[in-house]
Amino acid sequence: MVGVYDICARVQNGFRARLGRIAVPETKLNLAVSRVLYNQGFVSAVTRGTHLGPDESYVPTTNLNVAERRLWLSLKYYQDSPVLRKMSCISKPSRRIACTANQLQILASGKPWSIVRGVIPGEIVVVSTTKGILEIQDAVEHGLGGVLLARAF
Repeated sequence: MVGVYDICARVQNGFRARLGRIAVPETKLNLAVSRVLYNQGFVSAVTRGTHLGPDESYVPTTNLNVAERRLWLSLKYYQDSPVLRKMSCISKPSRRIACTANQLQILASGKPWSIVRGVIPGEIVVVSTTKGILEIQDAVEHGLGGVLLARAF
């Protein structure tokens, strides 16, 4: 099973290797985290494809091709340096860190909570809520709590 740590490692390694595009397995979790990274401006595009490359036209995912389906993330660079410097997991399978809406608001304001340090300007925290996977600011706006998945800056 693919976890959030997989996409964190793949994205960070792709930026370190100065790749233009990287492939991650096509799962609901990876799609949601990719959408957050795209909306926050860390990647320039997210497209579907196979292990060989992005699709030219729409190809539905079926039981016959599910193993070779990938999400292709186009990595973004500014003045020849990566936009995303680091992406790391907060929760692990052995230690889930769940927060209430008030605790998320404390973290979003930059103050530490429990073992998690506060969010600094230019940093995002990906949160799994009952409304889906959101960035911490969106979760605070909607008054939602959830499990802290990853942070990127």
